[in-house]
Amino acid sequence: MTLLSRRTVLAGGLAGAAAPLLPSGLRAADDLAVTVANRSEPVLCAEKDNIELTFASPQLRSLRIQAVHPSFIGTIVADRWAPDFTSCDMTADPVFAAQARRSTFFETPDMWLTGYTFPSFWRPNTVPVRVGNRVEQGFHVVQLWVRFRERAEEVLVFYPPDGYWRARPLPPPHMRWSAYGSSFLVGPVEVQERPIVALKEIAFDPETTTFTLSFAQGGSAKLTMAVLDQDHMAIDVTYDSPMPGGLPFAALRSMYATEFNSDVARVAWRTMGGKGWGEAPIMDWKGGESVEVWAGRVIASRHNTSAPDMVFGRFSRQPAPFVKPVVKP
Repeated sequence: MTLLSRRTVLAGGLAGAAAPLLPSGLRAADDLAVTVANRSEPVLCAEKDNIELTFASPQLRSLRIQAVHPSFIGTIVADRWAPDFTSCDMTADPVFAAQARRSTFFETPDMWLTGYTFPSFWRPNTVPVRVGNRVEQGFHVVQLWVRFRERAEEVLVFYPPDGYWRARPLPPPHMRWSAYGSSFLVGPVEVQERPIVALKEIAFDPETTTFTLSFAQGGSAKLTMAVLDQDHMAIDVTYDSPMPGGLPFAALRSMYATEFNSDVARVAWRTMGGKGWGEAPIMDWKGGESVEVWAGRVIASRHNTSAPDMVFGRFSRQPAPFVKPVVKP
């Protein structure tokens, strides 16, 4: 049995296909409440990231970000993932031209990285990506692929020019594919026309499935794909220092036009010592101090129907514990 040929987990991670959220009323010994701000705004364009949740705390050293199949994943018969540019005007977006190319620059039988350079992008493509002694520069997007049940599955994608990431679990047994949806940012989140994380370099260690992010503002973070199965993906993030200037340490970016045309429509949150979860439509939530936040959908949407929900939690003052990946049948 090869790495990722079946369910891959870390020792001490969630067992099997366990529920992605801690049960109400239970919390880890080092739970930390962080400040979540909801900067979402209504739009008509379904391809604009108008949903924005930012996470901030001067004490935080680590967190877990999860991409979880939506509750209705078992009911999907016809998936939809085509973009919808109705009511969209993107003519004012910046354009930086580049020479288009594609390159698979790291590869084993079970895992590989493929980078793409587009004819144009909204930011310059100057951030290097390193694997061992090989350094590639000029990619707009890089895909992480794994082999699962004798098929290639793209499970994680990142954009070096602006620091955006998107994740998805392995497809459920009744589907051959599932959609990407929301994006997330890891590092000092600043606004340069839109929220970004400015990166100096990204390095990947395939032995531990860990990305080391070096930030242009100083400091670094390690982002490890800790759990991957047909229910969810869990990513553990550890920072080497607090964010400069009190900037947010992470952000969720997504889209909402209507309940039936969205990647995120609702939010649930847990407060320190709270007796239960709070729930609200994403556009109505005022944000606040939280120890865990879920953002997703409870009814199927016409936009990226199978896209995962996102969960931010395990906020801690301590680095995330790391154990080398092991394979379970």
